[in-house]
Amino acid sequence: MLKNCSSCGVQTRQYAEFPAPDTGEMIVRCTHCRKISNPYRTPAGLIGP
Repeated sequence: MLKNCSSCGVQTRQYAEFPAPDTGEMIVRCTHCRKISNPYRTPAGLIGP
């Protein structure tokens, strides 16, 4: 299943998915963004590593 990375927007099959700590909405991170600690932003504005 392809999902879009929340950090870079690339569609990927290799990802980690977890709930945002502030809203519970699912965050998807591709392997590359996780490796380089590319930040993501939740819909409520929280920025994570």
